[in-house]
Amino acid sequence: MATMTTPYRAIFCDLRTDRTIDILPVRDVTVDDYIGKAGSFSGTIPVPTAALAARVRRIEEGRTAVYLERGGDLWWGGIIWTSTLQSDERGVLTLGIQAATFDSYAGRRRIRADLTFQDTEQLALARGLWRHMQESLAGGDIRVTYGTETSSATRTVSYRDGDEIVYSEALDALAALDNGFEHHIAVYRDPATGARVRRLRLGSPRIRTGTTDLVMDRPGTILSYSFPRDATRGGTTARARGASVNDNQAEESRPLYADAPPATALINAGYPLIDLTSDHNTVTDLATLTSLATAELASAAGAVVIPEISVRLDDMVPPALLGRTVRIRITDEWWPEGLDVRYRIIGVKVSPAQRGRPDTAELYLEEP
Repeated sequence: MATMTTPYRAIFCDLRTDRTIDILPVRDVTVDDYIGKAGSFSGTIPVPTAALAARVRRIEEGRTAVYLERGGDLWWGGIIWTSTLQSDERGVLTLGIQAATFDSYAGRRRIRADLTFQDTEQLALARGLWRHMQESLAGGDIRVTYGTETSSATRTVSYRDGDEIVYSEALDALAALDNGFEHHIAVYRDPATGARVRRLRLGSPRIRTGTTDLVMDRPGTILSYSFPRDATRGGTTARARGASVNDNQAEESRPLYADAPPATALINAGYPLIDLTSDHNTVTDLATLTSLATAELASAAGAVVIPEISVRLDDMVPPALLGRTVRIRITDEWWPEGLDVRYRIIGVKVSPAQRGRPDTAELYLEEP
């Protein structure tokens, strides 16, 4: 990103107001973003002069946001959490910065109130947690906005002041239920005003983006690919363990647990029994534990496969990739007859071009 020909800009803003602080040169940039978990940003700001140092000092960890803009589109946005000022043996100064997507804010906040959601539609519940996090106390608003997505599932949950439950953990626990949902904070420019937008996106059971498939070919846009298959991460049975409930002090405390229906089709096809287990120490409801075990087995039955492709970024690749369906067409020695399959993009890692390296993105995929 240090050359004038780069299509990228790093825009630094105040986290709470989104007021632009500066646009600074950043090199060695890598960014990634995912559905359902926070993505990351890392890069290095060169500080060759005192004048530039005065500008860079305006970056404050924990209260400064950074956006990566490519060709006028926002490809990434998040919060700078850490930085490292370095001087080498020649006296060359740099500031290394590390940031995480706006989702990470929910990992730094804890529920400090008594909250109850009774028979609440689950996506409205997720928005309710974000609203409470941003609006219940002064200083909590980081300008994340909301949509109006709905689903068919309702949930009843309670949170108690003093339990110190992290908002992100509460969201993830709800999302992990059978027939749950996915969440992601997208950044983009408002098409009417050009203002930067941070939007909480929700989808049940999955987030979907776009109505047409992206088509990527090898030979062509696809530079490389890998199709890992890992049976150590999958299973054919699943058990979820909850909190220990014991009203008799004379007896040993044992956790509640519930099992998912086994993957009968895989077992009948010849797979052995392979057991999955997960712990949910705050759950005291057997139906919820069954739902958690069922969802875990559904996502990890048999062998877990998370394909990855590396593609050349060009004008045909849009910035809003997460949730898009991509059609992969590959012809090579492994697939001489040609592979033609569809996947959904669940993760993206962008590496801007520099030092002769092409402008690329790694796409993490799952079956649609």
